[in-house]
Amino acid sequence: MTGREVLTPFPGLGTAAAPAQGGAHLKQCDLLKLSRRQKQLCRREPGLAETLRDAAHLGLLECQFQFRHERWNCSLEGRMGLLKRGFKETAFLYAVSSAALTHTLARACSAGRMERCTCDDSPGLESRQAWQWGVCGDNLKYSTKFLSNFLGSKRGNKDLRARADAHNTHVGIKAVKSGLRTTCKCHGVSGSCAVRTCWKQLSPFRETGQVLKLRYDSAVKVSSATNEALGRLELWAPSRQGSPTKGLAPRSGDLVYMEDSPSFCRPSKYSPGTAGSAVARSRLTATSTSQIRAILLSQPPE
Repeated sequence: MTGREVLTPFPGLGTAAAPAQGGAHLKQCDLLKLSRRQKQLCRREPGLAETLRDAAHLGLLECQFQFRHERWNCSLEGRMGLLKRGFKETAFLYAVSSAALTHTLARACSAGRMERCTCDDSPGLESRQAWQWGVCGDNLKYSTKFLSNFLGSKRGNKDLRARADAHNTHVGIKAVKSGLRTTCKCHGVSGSCAVRTCWKQLSPFRETGQVLKLRYDSAVKVSSATNEALGRLELWAPSRQGSPTKGLAPRSGDLVYMEDSPSFCRPSKYSPGTAGSAVARSRLTATSTSQIRAILLSQPPE
């Protein structure tokens, strides 16, 4: 993929094709812009390359939907400098990208698209029986564990921007976790519930997107402070002018940013502007899949 392809509606994970086998899978991993370590993990995990592409599509489409009425409509085309700054929009991109990857990995496991994971391994839920009943649970436990290993640490703890990116990435993962539900199905004669099968199911990603958009609207501006006890940099939200309370650390569910966003009304290196016909053109300009994937994989975009 070059990132220039016309986007199509996000494919249903439950009906996707089986993972590519052998050389085809290895070739797909080689085509992705991954670090050497990530590429090694990809090659050991048949089905991961397709899942990464699906996650990029999912995150992109949700970002576009949530910002469809905003001055900034999730467009980075020709203006990748935004990713190098600590704006609220950058915070949302990190959160929605990590959420999309977490959600898509969990669904890929339950859909049989990944060789090394299957249904959710909740107590009392046997995968084979779950497949028979068609109620294979979304494996969020495997998804979050694999994601932590796959993304790793982007930069050291002494980098404020790195800590903010890591925090926003965690906000996205947490938003997916909060939407995990237990669903049950009854079996028995004449509709009785003599036997009940339960499984874990993620909420629709649209609900996750709505949660993250609310977090964006109430995002917290932060600076840094050194934690003497731990010997590392911590995020710190200064108290507002006139407030009697001292600054506090942001909550785990808050999106955080460091710089005030530019005006997206006027043309700049961050936005095409919204004056005249530029509005119509900007609505048609979408963040390319490769750009979203760069954020999702915490790789510096080219």
